[in-house]
Amino acid sequence: MTSFQQRKAMGDAHERYVAEQLAERGWEVDFWGQGQLSRALQCALRKTDSSIRWFPDLIAAKATDLVLIDCKGGMTSRRTGRHAVERSAVTAHLQLVAWTQLPVYYVFDGLDVHSPYDVLVAGQKGPHSIAGSGAPYFLISTRGARRFDDLFGTPGVGRLGMAS
Repeated sequence: MTSFQQRKAMGDAHERYVAEQLAERGWEVDFWGQGQLSRALQCALRKTDSSIRWFPDLIAAKATDLVLIDCKGGMTSRRTGRHAVERSAVTAHLQLVAWTQLPVYYVFDGLDVHSPYDVLVAGQKGPHSIAGSGAPYFLISTRGARRFDDLFGTPGVGRLGMAS
C-alpha cells in the first residue's frame, strides 16, 4: 500500500506529464484546481462535500477550444484493465460541465481519456477503496477510452499549426 505522499508525488508527476504532452500539441496549459492552494486550504477542502474540492488539475486552450483536465495518475489497474474514478468527482465534474459549458476530461496513465459522462454511463460501481481516501469509485474499462492524440492533436504541431 502506498502512502498519501507517494500517491501525491505520482499524481503531481502525471499532471506535469499531461501538461507537457498538451504543450507539445500546441495547447496553452495552466495548472488549476486544489493543487494550487495552500496546504491548509487543501486540508480544509478535503473535509467538505463542496464540489470545488474536485476542480480539475489543468485548464488548457488552443485557438478557441478550452478544456478542463483532471489527471488520474496511478488510477489504472493493469490486472483488471480498468480505470478508477471517485464517484464524488464524477458528480462534481458533471455539474461543472453543466455550469461552465466546457468539457472535462480524465487523462489516465498511458494517456487514455474518458469524460465524466463516459464514466457515469459505461462505468460500474466499484467497492469502497481500501487505499487512499476509502471513497467509492466507478470502474471503467481501458478498452473504451478515447485516444489523447485524437482529442488534442499530435506532437510537434506549434501553436499556429506550424510544425515545430
